[in-house]
Amino acid sequence: MQVSVNWRQSVALVGTVLKYLAVTMALPLSVAIIYGNDRLVFLVSIAMTAALGLALERLEDDSDLGLEEALLFVTLAWVGVSVGGTIPYLLAGMGTQSTVGLALGSPSALFNSFVNALFESTSGFTTTGATVLGEISLERHSHALLMYRQLTQWLGGMGIIVLMVAILPELAVNGAQLISAEAPGPELQKLTPKIAETARILWLVYTGFTVLLICLLYGLHLRGWAPNMNLYNAIAHGFTTLPTGGFSPQAKSIAAFSPAVQWLVIPFIIVAGTNFALFYFVLHGQYLDVFRNREFQGYIGAIGGVTVLLWGLLFTGAAPPLELGGVTRGIAENSLRQALFQTVTLLNSTGYATSDFAQWSEWAQVLLLGVMFIGGSAGSTGGGIKIIRWLVLLKAARRQLSTTVYPDVVEPVKLGGRTVDEDVVRGVFSFTFLYLFIFGVSTVVIALDASRVGLSLTTIEALSASIATIGNIGPGFGLLGPFGSYLSFPATSKLLMIVLMWLGRLEVIPMLVLFTRSFWEW
Repeated sequence: MQVSVNWRQSVALVGTVLKYLAVTMALPLSVAIIYGNDRLVFLVSIAMTAALGLALERLEDDSDLGLEEALLFVTLAWVGVSVGGTIPYLLAGMGTQSTVGLALGSPSALFNSFVNALFESTSGFTTTGATVLGEISLERHSHALLMYRQLTQWLGGMGIIVLMVAILPELAVNGAQLISAEAPGPELQKLTPKIAETARILWLVYTGFTVLLICLLYGLHLRGWAPNMNLYNAIAHGFTTLPTGGFSPQAKSIAAFSPAVQWLVIPFIIVAGTNFALFYFVLHGQYLDVFRNREFQGYIGAIGGVTVLLWGLLFTGAAPPLELGGVTRGIAENSLRQALFQTVTLLNSTGYATSDFAQWSEWAQVLLLGVMFIGGSAGSTGGGIKIIRWLVLLKAARRQLSTTVYPDVVEPVKLGGRTVDEDVVRGVFSFTFLYLFIFGVSTVVIALDASRVGLSLTTIEALSASIATIGNIGPGFGLLGPFGSYLSFPATSKLLMIVLMWLGRLEVIPMLVLFTRSFWEW
């Protein structure tokens, strides 16, 4: 057997990614200087991350990336930033492991510390939003470390590889292959003749919406409509709304803020789950193209339909009498806000919360669990299976029913008047099968592993743990609800969930193909 993949070039490029990751740590370092804590943590983190990146770059051999090298690089890049991203957490002494165990020098406690740090780092970069930090743990950490946690989600939202293609000329040659391997959805929409220019446009749109949200959030604070939405919180939540991440420096998430903040965040979550290519058309005055887009129509329809159902449940008493935002039963505005917010945040895999939906009725929880499988649009920062795939599946299913009656009829799958290539249809079926299969197997493994250590999980908790990680959603139900954490799970389950986050962010196939024999052989 002869290895056909030039792994050295792929690994060297991972070093380049880590080198630039070190540069981004200047932001939390600035916060550390302002607030006077964890300055040494980020100075050392920058030095260690840059040194690791420079060391890996020495493997470079100046050869071009083929398809195999592109797939390997993309996967290694996401694994690499997740592992490299643990450095600030570990140096800051995250406090997610046993303090007594560390005092005694317990190896198991140290191992759990790394797993917890890797879990938090992976959850950040993949914009999952699952956390091992509870309310007390959040309060014990510095402004700088929590801002770094927010920053990881912003960097991962539009895509680390998309950013690298936008700023590194040497990657532009193979940019289409790299972005296709990383970008969510079954196809890449090339907006301009040069893929690097497309990448820059996507990041500019993404950055523009982020800055706009930060300004509006802080504006609410200045007007007195959001007393605790200071500049720090405005920046922190701007960094995790557009990437549909869901991390918050507040233990109560968006529930810690006024209804004005909650209403403001809703349209930005919807924007984050929309195909960013559509905003390019808006900038060029092609407004009708947006509303004619079948995926956008399905996306808005799904949000509207689920919101109406959930609003009805909450208005008639599906939530406890007293919620964090007040009484929901019989109060139209409150129940509508809760219903709309939780619909968009879970459908788009954002993971914010305005109340503890883990305390809602079983019917409401089942509805929200179903919402987790929908996902945002292709070309957005949303996770999940994606609206476009569901539309293709429904069209293909309808065609199957039609050809069963008329077997001689040749009927292509069409979406928005355009014929969908049969390779795309097969790819959608393959992805959806693998996604649901991995979800099902992972649910069983998580439940069995929890039982092994005496952790009691209900069926819906095990289901939500699996879908919340592979769907990059974050919160689930029960102990891992929106105000809970994943800390209680054994290290083995956390490692599985880390892999699920990577699989979900890379849309399963680009990562799984690395484990096939044909990928490595001539």
